[in-house]
Amino acid sequence: MNVGDLGRFVRTYRRIGIALLACVALILVLATWILWWPNTFSDPDERVIYVARGATFRTVLDSLDREGIISSRWTFRMAARFKGGTTSIQFGKYVFRSGLSNTEILEGLTTGSARKLVTVSIPEGWRITAVTKRFGRVLGIDSVLLRSLCYDTTFIRVLGVGVHNLEGYFLPDTYQFHWNTTEDEVIERVVGSLRRFYNDSLKARERQLNMSMHQVLTLASIVEGETRLDSERRTIAGVYHNRLKKRMRLEADPTIQYIITDGPRRILYSDLRTPSPYNTYRYYGLPPGPINNPGRSSILATLYPEQHPYIFFVADGSGAHKFSSTYTEHLRAVREFRRARRAAEERNRANRGSTG
Repeated sequence: MNVGDLGRFVRTYRRIGIALLACVALILVLATWILWWPNTFSDPDERVIYVARGATFRTVLDSLDREGIISSRWTFRMAARFKGGTTSIQFGKYVFRSGLSNTEILEGLTTGSARKLVTVSIPEGWRITAVTKRFGRVLGIDSVLLRSLCYDTTFIRVLGVGVHNLEGYFLPDTYQFHWNTTEDEVIERVVGSLRRFYNDSLKARERQLNMSMHQVLTLASIVEGETRLDSERRTIAGVYHNRLKKRMRLEADPTIQYIITDGPRRILYSDLRTPSPYNTYRYYGLPPGPINNPGRSSILATLYPEQHPYIFFVADGSGAHKFSSTYTEHLRAVREFRRARRAAEERNRANRGSTG
């Protein structure tokens, strides 16, 4: 090979080398852009998407794009294919901050590390219907299915609860779930919370009272329906225990509210004649089951009632109650309450007239 041929050979390989280096550089730049280049956005600097159970990759991609979390659909799709993240995305609520790369977003979706728990509360005294609606709305699940499971005796037996429905067995509390958690998992968690609260010492106490857990929850739900004052719960529970011991009808207004179809409202005398086993004005003893989901305070008040001679009580117009041990005292308290209510109604009418 002469000098000229050698020079051409060197120049050729130099050009090839430069071309290869340029290709490698281009590949590195492209890979960096696809995998590691930050996706930036502002106002706010964190954005949320919801991934439903069984959602397709395209649905997730649409959500990321719509919320402005990713800068390019194409680069994110290529990153997902390269990382194998198109079929392993977990359901839930996701929060992403600005500046994450496609790789980091994919890792958050496939491992679930970017998921945030959703907080949902059950207030004391709420019924199953209201609770299931709230869970459905907050967790993105089927509230109708959730409610039907609460009355599914086969499902309830699997839970190990020997009742016909789960009214009273949803312990009021603040819970955290992953968004789109299944309906049966929600019920198992909430009922399990009640079972953990209702420990061996409370079971021993129910036996001392010659009651079952179902009876305790039933009476506790009535106590819950009667007052919002913790200071009164044990006193009211004591009234109902006294009435049960004396074989008196409970005559509990919350049980009437439970059976009327247009409540809650002021109870009429005609409502007291409603033919229902929950009507404690007509039938002796406890109703068939809870009328709401009582909180811890009402359950404990039912298990540890105040010892006193009272067998009557009536609202006193201030949010509390007046307790009586005789019917004569009770009638006097009722008259006082009615006078106070009429006076309040007259003041309200006067105020409306003065501002009309």
